[in-house]
Amino acid sequence: MEQVFAYIIGLGAAVMMPIIFTVLGVCIGIRLGDALKSGLKVGVGFIGLSIVTALLTSALGPALNAVVDIYGLQLKVFDMGWPAAAAVAYNTAVGAFIIPVCLGVNLLMLITKTTRTVNIDLWNYWHFAFIGAVIYFASNSLAWGFFGAIICYIITLILADMTAKKFQNFYKDMDGISIPQPFCAGFAPFAWIINKGLDKIPGIEKLEIDAEGMKRKFGLLGEPLFLGVIVGVVIGCLTCTSWAAVADNIPYILGLGIKMGAVMELIPRVTVLFIEGLKPISDATRSLIARKFRGADGLNIGMSPALVIGHPTTLVVSLLLIPVTLALAVILPGNQFLPLASLAGMFYVFPLVLPFTKGNVLKTFIVGLVVLTGGLYMVTNLAPAFTLAAEDVYIATGDPAVAIPPGFQGGSLDFASSPLAWVIYQCTENLKWIGAALLVLVTMAAMWWNRVHIIRNQKAMIAANTDKIQTTE
Repeated sequence: MEQVFAYIIGLGAAVMMPIIFTVLGVCIGIRLGDALKSGLKVGVGFIGLSIVTALLTSALGPALNAVVDIYGLQLKVFDMGWPAAAAVAYNTAVGAFIIPVCLGVNLLMLITKTTRTVNIDLWNYWHFAFIGAVIYFASNSLAWGFFGAIICYIITLILADMTAKKFQNFYKDMDGISIPQPFCAGFAPFAWIINKGLDKIPGIEKLEIDAEGMKRKFGLLGEPLFLGVIVGVVIGCLTCTSWAAVADNIPYILGLGIKMGAVMELIPRVTVLFIEGLKPISDATRSLIARKFRGADGLNIGMSPALVIGHPTTLVVSLLLIPVTLALAVILPGNQFLPLASLAGMFYVFPLVLPFTKGNVLKTFIVGLVVLTGGLYMVTNLAPAFTLAAEDVYIATGDPAVAIPPGFQGGSLDFASSPLAWVIYQCTENLKWIGAALLVLVTMAAMWWNRVHIIRNQKAMIAANTDKIQTTE
């Protein structure tokens, strides 16, 4: 069983998602050729995104490492990046069975009307396996590991339902789509709270600074492309120890700027492929539901947040937060985590934040600043347990991607910095049965609330359809 699912995961998102989309498309009535074309476009989108991300990490990684060496910024928690975190998650006893377990939970919740999201984003199931693996190795209990993973999965599906309407209204061509990825979903409550608080500050609600507004106000300076070039050049200059060294390294500095600008420009173009591949599937799904389940509160397809990370506000804010996060990591007392490899995952903080801030750059930046400040401490706190899991996986597999340098602990910004993962870990590891009881109570209450909401919407839709039929007659 472990080998079967390890093989499936080993295919990667670029291969898995075309297969899933093709099968799903045929099942909901799309012609095989059209379903295959949709699936292949999504697969190409993942390939394109991985190429652009690799460009970012290959260009930015050496430069940031040079800055770390020059200014002596070494901290005790080594940034392993999300690929290592995913490898650790899937190569544990929890990760081996996370897909069938979560699919079973999803099916049960659909039957009991406690969710309306069908989560087909199988690759990102590693997030649930991650928190399960961390708890498993910290508590030395497989049962606790699966408990944490399942609680995380249920809460994430409910958050996906709660944010679906805002998500679909804010982003174009996203009807019938929700985002059940816990790293994104975990920040949605903070986005709501912080946005409400900012609106109460006199004058700030009038500062409508979205990405398009920045372009109009600042011209070229407001373009993500140009901002990428500027940030790349500044980081390139920081790798030099003197002005003479800057003059000697002009080609490298300008090249780094162009590469950063290229990332900002290419990400939106790549995400268009996701939307082109997704639209026929989502349209056919809505049509099928309308025919077969008259009056039902429409199901949503749970997809990767990669669909929307090309939004201009996400690009601008992520770019601005890269140097800010590095500075915070150095100056915050008690923090031991310096994000380097994980910075490519910065874009994934914001897909469910923007619907609450309505794309406002200032508000989104403040939300990002708050959650990433807390995230640095959460990574530091989870590092000992993450290190135990990584060391065990390294001994079992010999995978150099999960090797931790001597004298360091392991960490990653992706999901280890999520408040959802941190709260579940603290409840299960430090509060044990009391914490588990609290998690169960909160989760059951959320499921009940979601079920009431779904049934209420179904009744309203049935009533509206009945009135429409009577009016027509």
